[in-house]
Amino acid sequence: MAEKTLTTEQTSRKSQFAVPYYEISYDKFFQFGVSVDCVVFGYHENRLKILLIKRGAAPFKGMWALPGDLVYPNENIDVAAQRILRDLTGIEQLFMEQTQVYGKVDRHPAGRVITTGYYSLIDIAKHDPHASAWADGVYWVDLEAIPELAFDHGEILNDALKVLQQRVRHQPVGFELLPEKFALADLQALYEALLNEKYDKANFRKRILSMNLLISLKENQKDVPHRPARLYKFDKQRYDELRAKGFSFEL
Repeated sequence: MAEKTLTTEQTSRKSQFAVPYYEISYDKFFQFGVSVDCVVFGYHENRLKILLIKRGAAPFKGMWALPGDLVYPNENIDVAAQRILRDLTGIEQLFMEQTQVYGKVDRHPAGRVITTGYYSLIDIAKHDPHASAWADGVYWVDLEAIPELAFDHGEILNDALKVLQQRVRHQPVGFELLPEKFALADLQALYEALLNEKYDKANFRKRILSMNLLISLKENQKDVPHRPARLYKFDKQRYDELRAKGFSFEL
């Protein structure tokens, strides 16, 4: 009988394991922890903000972190994301979207924990976060002033920001960070904060209005130190109709 030899691919794959996978006890594959970490973006006074907690429990007690925790064994991961955000910050019933899975072996000092990142956009004025469970505090922090974060939360935040920036270039998701009624200058300031770019006022206005996604209201701004501007609101029904026909939102 001819001697069997491993292909280059098989040898490379086998060398990744300190112990061949077929020699590892089957039970050890069910000893991983699973968690979720939530990146909640808010917007206030022309600044993009991130919702952070002060950890009141080990590991990394006292450090800043994203709202996150372990998933219960009998819990759907999407349900866990909603529960954990509610338990730690009091914010609930948000639309949240998965970004990426993080599985470095040593990312958690207590043992092997694989986490899924989520992100959400909210209007700060519509929510009143407060610390609960084991969180010692909940704070809105300017994106430019984010401190060192526990675990690999800095990486999770940066990845969520990249996803957000990609989405807002092709989908009008940024409108969720504004009040229902807004001026075009408010919309421009929002996109400049989200994308860290500057737009020409006239060109931005022309581009946005040409999409026919805004409803012009018979209202102007009130109590502003300048000439009151016309107010608009986003026409989601119109956008859904256009998207069904292949419309692409691009700045």
